[in-house]
Amino acid sequence: MRTLLLAINLSFLIPFYYGQIASEHGFEFRQKLGFLAAHRGTLGHLPQESAKAMEFTYFLQTHRSKNWHTAYREPKVGATLFVGSVGNNDLLGRYIGLSGFAELPMLKTNSFEWNWKMGFGLGYTAKTFDPIYNPKNNAIGSKINATIVIGTKANYNFGKNFVTLGLDLTHFSNAAFKVPNYGINLPYLSVGYGRKFFKSKQESTDILSNLPLKKWKFGILGIFSMKEMNPIGTKRYPVYSMSLFARRIFSQKAGLELSLDIFSKQAIIGVEPLVPKTQLSIIQAALFAGYIVPFERFSFLFGAGAYVRDVYNPDGPVYFRIGSRYQFPKGILLNFTLKSHFAKADYMELGIGYSLNYNQK
Repeated sequence: MRTLLLAINLSFLIPFYYGQIASEHGFEFRQKLGFLAAHRGTLGHLPQESAKAMEFTYFLQTHRSKNWHTAYREPKVGATLFVGSVGNNDLLGRYIGLSGFAELPMLKTNSFEWNWKMGFGLGYTAKTFDPIYNPKNNAIGSKINATIVIGTKANYNFGKNFVTLGLDLTHFSNAAFKVPNYGINLPYLSVGYGRKFFKSKQESTDILSNLPLKKWKFGILGIFSMKEMNPIGTKRYPVYSMSLFARRIFSQKAGLELSLDIFSKQAIIGVEPLVPKTQLSIIQAALFAGYIVPFERFSFLFGAGAYVRDVYNPDGPVYFRIGSRYQFPKGILLNFTLKSHFAKADYMELGIGYSLNYNQK
């Protein structure tokens, strides 16, 4: 769990670090109203009331001091504190969350912005599954969970102030580190107010030349994780995997990753335990394709893969991957991604890799 927390914190602090040379700071307050989406039939009893939350955000408004600031039309980066309910105070309790985010303009004028937002971080709740005291909470098994936020928002600016209207999907889960872990999905509608309060001059720097543009980069990535399986009370299993990847950054805003993924998910041994299995038979192989959103050496990754070898087929033929990467100058690559099968989290992928020809221009 310590490794999980370290990786999540690294993931949301990196975009905040990149914004340190931003020339404008500000804050934002949002009031959110939503509902708990029962994405599985077994969760149908959980939504009992509306979900109400508040968010307090500190942001850094970039101003073309790096090439990716210009490419993304001066995005915002920062950190958001979430405090609120998730649709069932008796069983699920209230949540506190802290996440880092990047907010990318899709439409921007002097007085109006329409932005796309994505954030990663941590969430905490005091009410989790307990076989005696809280047996009906079959969504969350741990007090500390990862949180992912994906959304869109519109800002109307007047001077240093702005008002905002937003729509987002907020997700809490521990990526099957501890079951039950169906997770909770919360569509929220929000309104808010913000203000920018500092500005200083910055000189532009040429960061684009540090990116390995228009050339395929090849490498290897090793991943380790832990996973519990249903029924509740079974042991926690390790997960080992390896990816042979090819990556190409086509521009400051887009890239592609292709990989051959090999999985050794020890939890498969616990699926249908009467069926004999070997370490060789539980090996899964898959082909993956993902879209890269680069921010200098930090990047977001979204993609899907299909199994080409899966003897026992415990989760279906397709999986998804979402998360972040950090590329060091010497070729070392850090990975923090969530692997899932549609709305069901599989496990958190914590990894380190090496780009074989990263320094070749």
